[in-house]
Amino acid sequence: MMDEIQKRLLAEVADLHGVPEGAYNIRANGQMAARNTTANIDIVSKTDVSGIDIYIKPRTVNESVHIPVVLSQSGMKEMVYNDFHIGEGSDVVIVAGCGIDNCGDQDAEHDGIHRFFIEKNAKVKYVEKHYGAGDGKGKRILNPGTEVYMEEGSYMEMEMVQIKGVDSTERDTKAELAAGAKLVVRERLMTHGDQHAVSGYSVSLNGEGASADVISRSVAKDTSYQKFDSRIIGNAPCSGHTECDAIIMDKARILAIPQLEANDLDAALIHEAAIGKIAGEQIIKLMTLGLTEEEAEEQIVNGFLR
Repeated sequence: MMDEIQKRLLAEVADLHGVPEGAYNIRANGQMAARNTTANIDIVSKTDVSGIDIYIKPRTVNESVHIPVVLSQSGMKEMVYNDFHIGEGSDVVIVAGCGIDNCGDQDAEHDGIHRFFIEKNAKVKYVEKHYGAGDGKGKRILNPGTEVYMEEGSYMEMEMVQIKGVDSTERDTKAELAAGAKLVVRERLMTHGDQHAVSGYSVSLNGEGASADVISRSVAKDTSYQKFDSRIIGNAPCSGHTECDAIIMDKARILAIPQLEANDLDAALIHEAAIGKIAGEQIIKLMTLGLTEEEAEEQIVNGFLR
């Protein structure tokens, strides 16, 4: 049974307000809290390390997998390994994410490695949300690692969201794409207080016609720090684009490092980066509509991260 704090965390990271449809594996304070499989999706616990294997049969369509993690125990630290085996021609949605509620004095930390093995012509939408809460002095720490291996003609869309309450996070994402594969990444990030967030992406376009579009939108407030390090490597006739668009506020710091490496004459690669403060005229315009300066800033930030 899950307590009310854990249920609230589930709602934040996975939009779950009850038992989800389809396959799911819910992890709470280091233990499996609930699991369900379907005819086309199987979930198996690993025996050598903590984690699970998710097997999705070929040509499975219109099905979903939820694998959220919640921590409400101060001082807990865990490392999990989850592997996704996505069959040829399938089209599925995978919802992950982690929520930490830390009301104690010790740090709470969840680290995880997710590996995706996407077979030919399969399509995956992957949503990963991070959320932190609790009024304790202990930190809320999340360090996700993601590896993506895409076969010919496959497609993956990744939505990475971290908006509130995570004190420290280091995200490391690597992908390898075969011919005709396409990867789309949309990162949304906000830091405040003295939070620290590092996002690293390395995408290798290894086959003809492979493509990647990696875009981060972020807001840094107070004295927080962000680093966005994105590298696209073109090893064949391919196309790649990476972009960082950030709003900086107060005394925050942001470092953007877009990188391109072309190892083929027909690798078409583009990078963009923009960091700036909220324009004064935007705030003034909203204040003329009756908003306070603080409300105007909030509206602009929310719209930017939408």
